[in-house]
Amino acid sequence: MSFSVTNSAGKTSLKLSRDRKGAPIMNSTSRRYLIISAIFLLPSLHAQKDTTFTADVNVVNVFATVRDKKGAIIRNLAKDDFTLEEDGRPQTIRYFSQESGLPLTLGLLVDTSLSQRRVLGQERTASYRFLSQVLREDKDLAFLIHFDREVELLQDLTSSRKELDKALGELELPEEQRGWAGRGGRRRGGGTSLYDAVLLASDELMKKQSGRKALILLTDGVDTGSKVSLTSAIESAQRADTLVYSILFSDPDAYGGGFGGRPGMGRRGGGYPRGRFPQEHPDGKKILQRLSKETGGGFFEVSKKQPIEKIYDQIQEELRNQYSLGYTPDKSAGAGYRKIRLIAKQNGLVVQTRDGYYAER
Repeated sequence: MSFSVTNSAGKTSLKLSRDRKGAPIMNSTSRRYLIISAIFLLPSLHAQKDTTFTADVNVVNVFATVRDKKGAIIRNLAKDDFTLEEDGRPQTIRYFSQESGLPLTLGLLVDTSLSQRRVLGQERTASYRFLSQVLREDKDLAFLIHFDREVELLQDLTSSRKELDKALGELELPEEQRGWAGRGGRRRGGGTSLYDAVLLASDELMKKQSGRKALILLTDGVDTGSKVSLTSAIESAQRADTLVYSILFSDPDAYGGGFGGRPGMGRRGGGYPRGRFPQEHPDGKKILQRLSKETGGGFFEVSKKQPIEKIYDQIQEELRNQYSLGYTPDKSAGAGYRKIRLIAKQNGLVVQTRDGYYAER
């Protein structure tokens, strides 16, 4: 399955390609569906789950994490400990919960471009442990996507840890598929479609789900091949009410021989013409910080002092200690973006939540 680019009123959008019967197109040389499978056509698997909030379309749901000055998570706040504003107007918090019993839909997006090849093993091992600890098989769902030059769904939404473990084992593809396949072969890994991956995961998988939703990105944050912009990727996550947790895991030597690839790959593959290597590459850290901040997730950077295992433990703690709030806007101003400001009344506390949401009407 692949996606095509269409232009409508000056806007770029991604569309999935399917066969005449509406089924996803399977590559005959692969057992996996390329890009995003037809799972988005299925009814929400969480539709029958209990939820804290009503089905009222006017209710805006907000998930928040609160920390003190030292970064420790605060778990004992009540509804009256918060003030909430929409576009500068005070709002009444109608629903409030300190528990994290809502269903969780988790999407793991792993960068498998050439710049990440030497850290993939660590990412995969830590991800096994994280998914086994955070997912409740009777309540939660997860999916796995990897992205390089293309975006590929390795595992559809599932509650099976066995299936997820199997998909994680496929992250390390054979060398001939991941690098230069040789004459007549097909090269993978020459570019990085980070923004495309976030948009497709949000639009085609997360948007249909209810409850708590979070994407976890494992990448260096450098996008060299997406067809959509960073702003579009952020908007898609916001419209899907999805938090984005970014884990910056970079190889300092990854760009020593070129910009994410070999000489002569061309722009779409992430490379540059022979003899014209760039002196700098985009600041992946700033990109990931923006992605997380504007969607209400968290940003983390792997280092010797903070290994990926420790970061996963922090994300797991956040997901288990979120405040759930709901409110009905005091007035309807039609479709468009609404700015949210959630503050803890107690001095010294920092609230982590999304910057806003898109009203449909």
